Amino acid sequence: MKLLSYNVNGIRAALKKGFASWLEATKADIICIQETKAMESQVDTTILEEIGYHHFWFSAQKKGYSGVAVFSKEKPKKVTYGSGIDHMDYEGRILRVDFDEISIMSLYLPSGTNSARLDYKFQFMDEFQEYINRLKKEHPNLVICGDYNICHQAIDIHDPVRNKNVSGFLPEEREWLDNFINSGFIDSFRHLNPKPHQYSWWSYRANARNNNKGWRIDYALVSKNLEKNIARSFILPEAKHSDHCPVGLELKLKL
Repeated sequence: MKLLSYNVNGIRAALKKGFASWLEATKADIICIQETKAMESQVDTTILEEIGYHHFWFSAQKKGYSGVAVFSKEKPKKVTYGSGIDHMDYEGRILRVDFDEISIMSLYLPSGTNSARLDYKFQFMDEFQEYINRLKKEHPNLVICGDYNICHQAIDIHDPVRNKNVSGFLPEEREWLDNFINSGFIDSFRHLNPKPHQYSWWSYRANARNNNKGWRIDYALVSKNLEKNIARSFILPEAKHSDHCPVGLELKLKL
């Protein structure tokens, strides 16, 4: 099974940049999307159906903001929109699809763009950990794909020294992600790829992408009990529909 995750920074803009033909060529079984910035009704979804995908959307109440989606070749057994936690669901940040042997979540964790949003980010992170602790009891084979807006370790950011006081690489954020992973997950990319200079997001400023001055903030975290199923994990920096690029993994598993 081939699984991708991609913060598209606006699905309508991505579609205009050839996203659908790119997706078809990847032959992905499932793709988790973050930052759709659209309601389903605002998107021409026929192109997704034409290339063989069922599509599920969970948008923010605020138009043109946040939002997650999952596109899947196989129809899920169940789709869960949101977490049941109102403040999280108001911003359209969590969507889960369940199959016989696996559950896959698309997550868009808030960014800490100012002090108020940073406070909210920490609140979200704490409540998300509690939510996942409960969810794992019901769905032990869980993969949480998405934009976590946190670099885990110094290897995951181009300049760890200058960015140590910047949200996304704060010690408290990194500690949370460390604890979250250690609560029963595997960072599928680092599990198989120990080399540096591999990123999933670049600022639009200062020619950052061409100079590969990036951050790895997009992850596919896999439940530890699926470790033996991880066949491959990768980043696709050549896909340029967004300021992020897709991340992905292949699991020895059938939907």
